[in-house]
Amino acid sequence: MPLTDLPLAQCLALRPDLDEPADLVAFWDRTLREAGAHATAPVFTPVESGLTQVTTYDATVSGFAGEPVRGWLHLPAGAKGPLGCVVEFLGYGRGRGLPHEQVLWADAGYAHFIMDTRGQGWSTAGGDTPDTAALNGTVPGFLTRGVESPHDHYYRRLFTDAVRCVEAVREHPAVDRDRIVVTGISQGGGVALAVAGLVPGLAGVMPDVPFLCDIRRGASIAARPPYTEIAEYLRLHRDRTETVFTTLSYVDAALLAARATAPALFSIAMMDEVCPPSTCFAAYHRYGGRKDLRVDEFNGHEGGGGHHRREQLTWVRELLSAPRPEAPTDLSVLHDPQLA
Repeated sequence: MPLTDLPLAQCLALRPDLDEPADLVAFWDRTLREAGAHATAPVFTPVESGLTQVTTYDATVSGFAGEPVRGWLHLPAGAKGPLGCVVEFLGYGRGRGLPHEQVLWADAGYAHFIMDTRGQGWSTAGGDTPDTAALNGTVPGFLTRGVESPHDHYYRRLFTDAVRCVEAVREHPAVDRDRIVVTGISQGGGVALAVAGLVPGLAGVMPDVPFLCDIRRGASIAARPPYTEIAEYLRLHRDRTETVFTTLSYVDAALLAARATAPALFSIAMMDEVCPPSTCFAAYHRYGGRKDLRVDEFNGHEGGGGHHRREQLTWVRELLSAPRPEAPTDLSVLHDPQLA
């Protein structure tokens, strides 16, 4: 698989000049304030996963416009808390799946929240999280859904869902609100970067081969979807180029990442045809907090795989290893009505 983008030396030197809307901060402040006004208390219902070392709750959180967002909350069985927590956002087209499928972080001793992605994927225990907006793009997919206006765009809703889930997890009695790390691969990595710029006080951020960064460049050079959805839309609507990229600038994770302050561990793959490395480096270079980087020179969108998971386990352990002064809580005896 050959290089399809700039070589590593040029990516390391890259400092793209991205077009930032003058009202970007005000837009997101208003969006999140409105979502908070519609919020109801989250509900966590125990489910039987078949696992004995992980306790799982089916979560329902108020997301954009107060709409219910589903998720799984995994806790290590019998753990003493409050625990550090990893909040995970998923890749394009993926939902939360079955409760036993993704338990790595709970196995490592952390609380682990997996957010279902509105309108994408599927799940059990009540169905997935639908995208209730009637707006659809001219081409299949999510990038052009509501692309005529930042107020209508799909990722305004999804980013809001993600922020609301982090805020809900912060209030859970099993979670240490000061030790929350957000992470994700591809789309999930872009969402994690956006959340890092929108939610103060996170402990860490781990974006892997992140999508939604320097979106205009991604639409120009990506060889494979989802960025190609934008190119296809503009092939059909030649007169809407500036409107489309103005809308997308409000959800460009490279712009939002500049406002982040938490430590970050990035991973970027140099032969990535889905999220070209130069777009990922745009977010890395603009990131506002302390940052580390792992580069996979001969990998595509699969990135570092299990090797990088091992690096993340070490990074999170070191990041969250500071002792906590509070007396531990036995999580096995929590009987909050919201957990029943």
